[in-house]
Amino acid sequence: MTKETPWYEDIAFPVLLRGARRTFSSAIGVAYIEAGFDDIPRNGSYVLGAIANYGTPLHEIIKELGTSKQAAGQLVDTLVSRGYLERTEDPEDRRRLTVTLTERGRFAASTLKGAIEDVESHLAEHVNADHVMHARETLAALIHLGHDHDEEP
Repeated sequence: MTKETPWYEDIAFPVLLRGARRTFSSAIGVAYIEAGFDDIPRNGSYVLGAIANYGTPLHEIIKELGTSKQAAGQLVDTLVSRGYLERTEDPEDRRRLTVTLTERGRFAASTLKGAIEDVESHLAEHVNADHVMHARETLAALIHLGHDHDEEP
């Protein structure tokens, strides 16, 4: 008797990552539409989630986006104009602007978090917690490798 190789063993890692990302993106897209957020631009979810869940400063978000400062600035401008973010003057340094979530932005971030939790809940029905943790460790290692390459001359 021959043991059959699982389909995912022969597929390149980037292809698996793309498919996994699509699962999350689809769930988030449906949740946004159902909640009335049909105007969140590409990478907008990343910005909203980073601010809402971790309080990540905007300069760090821009760095992690991996886009030009101009493109990141346009993204922030779009999120401000659509009512998800608000710019205010930094009380400690009037030359700096602080970006915070509006009420609409907080609701969108909450919708985002709920969609992610829903996918993760379904995942837990198919894969045990140890396997999920191993996947997180693997993804963290890949992220770390990417940061190592970013720092090389």
